[in-house]
Amino acid sequence: MKILSSSDIYKADQATIENTPISSTDLMERAGQKCVDRILNHGLDPSVQVHIFCGMGNNGGDGLVIARMLLEKGYKVSPYIVKISKRSSTDFQINLKRLIRVGIVPQEIDHVKIFPVILKGDLVIDAIFGIGLKGNPVGLAKAVIEKINHSGAKIIAIDIPSGLFSESPVTDKEAVIKADLALTFQNPKLAYLLPDNRFFIKSWEVLDIGLDAASIEAAESVYCTVDFENIRGKLRARNKFSHKGTHGHALIIGGSFGKIGAVILASKAALKAGSGLVTTYIPKCGYTAVQSSNPEIMVEVDDENYLEHFNFKTKATAIGVGVGMGTHLKTKKGFASFLKRNKIPMVIDADAINIVAEHQELSDLIVRGNILTPHPKEFERLVGPWKNDYDKLDKQLAFSEKHQCLVVLKGTYTTISCQGSIYFNTSGNAGLATAGSGDVLTGIITGFLAQGYDPLDAALLGVYVHGRSADLGIKASQSMESFTASDCIEHLGLVFKEFH
Repeated sequence: MKILSSSDIYKADQATIENTPISSTDLMERAGQKCVDRILNHGLDPSVQVHIFCGMGNNGGDGLVIARMLLEKGYKVSPYIVKISKRSSTDFQINLKRLIRVGIVPQEIDHVKIFPVILKGDLVIDAIFGIGLKGNPVGLAKAVIEKINHSGAKIIAIDIPSGLFSESPVTDKEAVIKADLALTFQNPKLAYLLPDNRFFIKSWEVLDIGLDAASIEAAESVYCTVDFENIRGKLRARNKFSHKGTHGHALIIGGSFGKIGAVILASKAALKAGSGLVTTYIPKCGYTAVQSSNPEIMVEVDDENYLEHFNFKTKATAIGVGVGMGTHLKTKKGFASFLKRNKIPMVIDADAINIVAEHQELSDLIVRGNILTPHPKEFERLVGPWKNDYDKLDKQLAFSEKHQCLVVLKGTYTTISCQGSIYFNTSGNAGLATAGSGDVLTGIITGFLAQGYDPLDAALLGVYVHGRSADLGIKASQSMESFTASDCIEHLGLVFKEFH
């Protein structure tokens, strides 16, 4: 699903009004109804006092629609107009009159001293500012936001938490609503997916309000989300006449004394992702551990405790390198030599990234289509610090474009950058914040790459399948605290069943 800018959303609104045809007021009515349906479908107790804070633009108009609809259904609603402007939008005025006609006159808040009493069991609906906000809320607006945040009530934001910018960083954290839930229209907002904004949005949902599909399709967006619906067609069905030799040969290169577990996890994940054959290339010290833990895996060895020579004989179709590899001086030299001669599709992870970051000239040896899978600290070593999440996205795009590679930057919404676009993965949960999780991801992506998948499809599928395995694992038997990287591997079969 595309992540649209504020201007793209505005264009889609206008196209909907012109082409449906539907008036802007009726479109606002539709949006308000969708919000009310979502709120009621999740069980709003009739005894709960609902406080709806409305600005004086179209976001405030949405709030007035919601207030009227809830009142008509018999809920306890107190609407307020926060007097942040001398002017109001046309649709706001229309919906204010409609609310007054059903017998409710909203209370005007023109000074923070007349802020209403809100109890911890109440519900607050925030409709003060929408996605068109240009500057930090100040004065009365900021004071009202601070009061709402300190009320202790559950907060639902309409379209976007007031004070949060959809496409630029927050510079005054005290002037942003801290929403328990954001109900956004048609497409997700970029701001929802960035770690810096985790304090302002605990969860969010997209409500389809029927905006013009052609306008959305025509929008040129750098960003989009990855979910089951837009990835399910990428997984190939197996031919009944296929055999292990037709599903590729993955080679996992890594391990060092005390870190052989990383290779065990990655190689098993590559096999479970469908690679027909998997070989590991490891130090001799890990031979027994790998052979005894993964009987399906073949093994080649290097020096005793560290990788040095990188002189494997396996004819692999894809390589995953770096897991548990360490940064011993001999390993660094051997890896640099390996990079110079390797032409096989490759996933570069962990210590392999750290070595490239330490010796920046090695980044020029990254082959077109290689996939790098850093966590944020590894990525920072590679490209330097960033000012904020938007700057981080720019650096990710720039690195991908410079080296014609893919960067899979791990996080809550793992981002995959490729050919000028960034994809935000939406599967997964905090159970993946555990040792070895990244090794498993490297193995999965390598497994897909070995089977001949295009690098982008291998990365998108790998990241989605990895996250979805955690979702199903938590649902089936685990808790987020008890979930392990091995559990992630064990639940991969359930994920693949969902594709068929």
